[in-house]
Parts: sequence; C-alpha cells; structure tokens
Amino acid sequence: MHSRRQFLGSIALPAGAFMAVAALRPERLAAIAQDLTTYSGSPSEVATDESFWFRVQQAFTPDRSLVNLNNGGVSPAPAVVQEAMKRHLDYSNTVPPYTMWRILEPQREPVRQRLARFFACDPEEIALTRNASEGLQICQLGFDLEPGDEVLTTTQDYPRMVTTFQQRERRDGIALRRFRIPIPAEDPDQIVSLFEENITPLTRLILMCHMINITGQILPVREVVQMARKRGIPVIVDGAHTFAHYDFTHKDLDCDYFATSLHKWLFAPHGTGLLYVRRERIRDLWPMMAAPDTLDDDIRKFEEIGTHPAANYLAIAEALTFNQGIGLERKAARLVYLRNRWAKRLVEHDRVRLHTSLEPGFAYGIATVQIEGVDSQELADHLWETHRIFVVAIKHPEFEGIRVSPSVFTTPQEIDRFADAMEAVIARGLPTA
Repeated sequence: MHSRRQFLGSIALPAGAFMAVAALRPERLAAIAQDLTTYSGSPSEVATDESFWFRVQQAFTPDRSLVNLNNGGVSPAPAVVQEAMKRHLDYSNTVPPYTMWRILEPQREPVRQRLARFFACDPEEIALTRNASEGLQICQLGFDLEPGDEVLTTTQDYPRMVTTFQQRERRDGIALRRFRIPIPAEDPDQIVSLFEENITPLTRLILMCHMINITGQILPVREVVQMARKRGIPVIVDGAHTFAHYDFTHKDLDCDYFATSLHKWLFAPHGTGLLYVRRERIRDLWPMMAAPDTLDDDIRKFEEIGTHPAANYLAIAEALTFNQGIGLERKAARLVYLRNRWAKRLVEHDRVRLHTSLEPGFAYGIATVQIEGVDSQELADHLWETHRIFVVAIKHPEFEGIRVSPSVFTTPQEIDRFADAMEAVIARGLPTA
C-alpha cells in the first residue's frame, strides 16, 4: 500500500494539466488584497474609514433591496470565492474521476496547510469538514463513554449539539448535565468557577462554546480547558462563530478539540468547516464514519465521508487571502463599530434590553436585543415583512430577543435603517392586523 506522499508523488499529469488548474485561480484576488492592504491607520481608525469598506463591500454580491443582518447563520461569499468555486466545479465535471480525484483532490493539502498557518497549528491537526456541527459531532460521538458517565455543558449551547448528547443518553445511557451562566457574562472567573462547580466524579467530557450563537458572548476557553485538563476531563470547543470573526490563534485557546464553520465569518463556500484535534489525541478519537486502521493516527480519518466535491474546499484558499487582505484586527474593529452604531443608540430607550456585553473582548459582531412588551418573533416578522430587514428571533427559556449580525459588506446606512425601524416600534408598537 502506498503512503499518501507516495501516491501524490506518483501522479503523472499531462503537459496541459497544471496550466488548466492554474487557470482556475481568480486573477483579481491578488489585486483586491493588495488594494486593501494599502490603507494605513490603526484598526479603530480604519473601522470608520468608509472608503476602505466601500472597496470591501464591492467584493460581495448582495441584494441591496434587503438588509441582511443574519450573517451569523451563514454568510455570502465574496465574488472571488464564488468564481473560484465555479471554475473548480466546471473543471471537475470535465472528467471527474481524473480532474476531481487526481488533479484537484491533492490540492486540499495546501489548503490544509494554509488553514493551519492561519490557526497557528500543525497541518496534521486540521481536518476539512462540512460545517461546525459535523466537526463537533465527530468529537461528541467519538469518545468512548459508559452508562452513567456524565457530559457537561451550559443551557446556552447550540441545540444541535445538545441533541447529539441527548441521543447518546437514549442510546448509551450517559447523562447530560447542563447549568446556567449569566446573560451577559462579564466575569471570566465566574464562568470558570461555574464549570468547575458543576463537575462531578462522573464527569467525563465537557462541551463549551467559544462564542455563544444566541448572544455573541465570548467565553474563557483557555481557562476552562486548563482547569478541566488538571482533572483529566477533555473539553470540546464549539468555535462555530469565532474563526475569522476576530484575531486569535490556537495558542489563545490551548484546547485539544475545536470545530468551526468556514462559511460564516471566513466567507468560504457554503458547506465547509474545520476540525482541529491535537496530534496526540487523534488516535483515541473515533471518526464518525468508518476509516481503516491505517489512518488511526491520521487527521484524515475524520474526512472519510465517501465521494465529496473538491471545488468547495479549494475555494477556501481565496477566502483566506481575502480575509488576510482585510486584516482580522481591522475586521473585528469594523464589526464592533457596526454593532455599537445600533446598540448604543437603542439602549438609550428604557424598554430596550441588550443581552450582549458592549465591553471590549466579551463580544464582537453579534448582539441580541429585546424590546420589553414586544414579542421577539413578531418583531422579527415585522422587520422582514415591513422593512425587508432580516434578523433572527431568539426564544430561549431564560430570555428572548432578536439576534443582529451584520458583516463587512453591511453599510452604516443599513444599520441606521434597522435602528430607525426599531425606534418606530419602540414609539408606536407593532402594527395591528
């Protein structure tokens, strides 16, 4: 049996093959990235430089008759990413067994290397997945747990991940233990203490969010991981909303397991994700789909899903370059600026409750707001039906509101359009049928 390197090295390409692959690369990407890097100033200065963000906005293809404030769900990709994916897909369909499997598929490896460099980890710790849920479920289902074993998480973790453990409760007899955290949470030590206090002698695994999807709250991952590691308890980190949302690397988390979606804040093609597993932990984690024992120590065992498209994954490279052209510090500062533009205006009203901290470091682009006395689902429906503003209603047992998540292509005028619509509801209520 050939090793992976032997296999890739043995592929003989015809004279025109490399030229064909090279033709798939968008020619405009380097120029766009270079143009963005020429802007000077601190991140906070660039955050309000509308000439810079106008250039960024032109890289996308949004419908400007609508206001999309649900970019936390799934983001549009810049045109350059869309174009790259289409060209890769077109090329794949010329002779798929050859073009997709023998030419394009090996190019996943440079993408893996670039993602690892972006996250500051070993490429042999990065698996390419379809989304955060897949990566997290690989971890949630990949640990050997016995009847009576407990897994620990908060009451604000993502419903799909809670459902995964609830299925293990029914199937394997484990127990899911959940606890509340403050809304918003502005004391990292308190969060660590709450995790620690809820550990029991039966706790075998912890799931925690890096950024909570319903509020944008950032949790102290590194501190919880290190506390749990001293007790021999693995921590799975749900990073669905943080990767490329703001500037951090693996060393800031020090975790052994981390999963994210790349079609949110990296602006990669829809259906792309990343799973990080620390190299020495790979062998002991079962893949969700069966892999041969020859891959026991190989991160690629988590990618054994059968036939899959090459185009989606190769276009991640363009998304990485686009984000590097913007700069993550400038991007994060812009998202905070857009959030504060509407949030600080609305919290001046007595009936408005913000469930997201505006203090630095506790949240970035995502925030959840409530108008007391107004049903949040009805408010979201009104914003869409009357103003064509797209937000998400959050109806949680502990609170409710609408989640607002602009992106780098969102204009200040669109933010003001949203704030105007909200103030109209505050003043006059929702229209009656």
